[in-house]
Amino acid sequence: MFYGLNKFIKNLLPKRLFYRALLIVAVPVIVIQLVITIVFFDSLWIKTNKGMTRALVNEIKTYIEVYSNDIYDKDEITNLFSIYQDLNIEFVQDNDFDYTYDERWFSPIDRTLRRELKSRFGSNSYWFSTTNYRELIDLRIKFKDGYFKFLIPKDRLTSSSARIFGLWITVPALIMVIISLIFLKNQTRPITALAKAAEKFGKGEEIEEFKPSGASEIRQAGFEFDRMRKRILRHLNQRSEMLSGISHDLRTPLTRMKLQMAFIKDKDISSKLTDDINEMEKMLNEYLQFTSSSYLEKDKLFNLSELINQIILKYNNENITINSIDKIYCNGRKNLIKRCINNLIDNALKYGKKVNVELTKKSTNIFIKIEDDGPGIPKNEYDNVFKPFYKIDKGRAEAKSSVGLGLSIASDIIRSHGGNIKLEKSKLNGLGVKIFLPA
Repeated sequence: MFYGLNKFIKNLLPKRLFYRALLIVAVPVIVIQLVITIVFFDSLWIKTNKGMTRALVNEIKTYIEVYSNDIYDKDEITNLFSIYQDLNIEFVQDNDFDYTYDERWFSPIDRTLRRELKSRFGSNSYWFSTTNYRELIDLRIKFKDGYFKFLIPKDRLTSSSARIFGLWITVPALIMVIISLIFLKNQTRPITALAKAAEKFGKGEEIEEFKPSGASEIRQAGFEFDRMRKRILRHLNQRSEMLSGISHDLRTPLTRMKLQMAFIKDKDISSKLTDDINEMEKMLNEYLQFTSSSYLEKDKLFNLSELINQIILKYNNENITINSIDKIYCNGRKNLIKRCINNLIDNALKYGKKVNVELTKKSTNIFIKIEDDGPGIPKNEYDNVFKPFYKIDKGRAEAKSSVGLGLSIASDIIRSHGGNIKLEKSKLNGLGVKIFLPA
């Protein structure tokens, strides 16, 4: 039960640091405001309003009682109350006046006034409105064959100091929240910049010199990230230089061996040696492709449907079919995506005769499926074939030479774009490669 409640609370809370920090600042301020408001309305507003309303109703009650006494001059009594009690009084003869009214339940003035009038004059003997006039209250009390109409200033029932107090407890709170928003935005900006830099670096994009900023802890995290990034780049450059150097150096003896093949009279041996040399050259090309840098290309928006159609058109192969939507746009490195699709189609043509390419888009995801009718790959080898230099001893690798980098390169390219790549059995009973890319 506790775990379920804890999970429910976590789901309610915002996920971003900025909004969580804002909650930490804003919630106490709001709670304090609510407590002060409740205390204020209970001890000051309501009680003050109640006392002022009771005094007013008593004055009206006194006026009516004095007015009912025949020993006093009615006009003189009305003038005295109008001058000294700030009451505009008028007697209206009307036996048919309807004393029912719509009370505003949310207004403390209406509720308090109704309660006091009911206790002094009883039900269905009074009528009032606090909205007919902007600065006045229209109050009518039943009397004999008509009613007294009282026009009373609203400040007789409300305290101006109460409004000022309410304003002063609200405005500073809003100012504090606004200041907190500005401060928190400045504090979370370096974290956001660090996250974006890490995301770009994780995708293999080129990052300009990263400058840590913000609080000391955030600066430390940014400084360590920059050191880590530079170490990884040095490692990748060293690996690329080493493999490129080896591949380049091996080309020279291979070229000499090709020249020497021309002097071998035995054509059978010459043919076998030539095939071995060609296979070695192919492997060297794969090494160079694997080590080629992807950091020089930047992300851009391009038409993926058009790119795939161009790739398939260059193969000029009737056995390659495509099923796609006309315009699907992707934000990424166009040349790398092109290399990935080429590798997968080459792989499919190497082991199968028919290849089907399908491109669809659902919601915020792009789906690419490449299927062939080849021998396929055992299910227990699906994860292994994405490892560099891994080759299967049977199945698709049978009688086929490969250094084992095609699927590894494709996987690196897709994952560097924030996507995913999976293998499955195709509808053509061969291998199916499914690619997921963010739109």
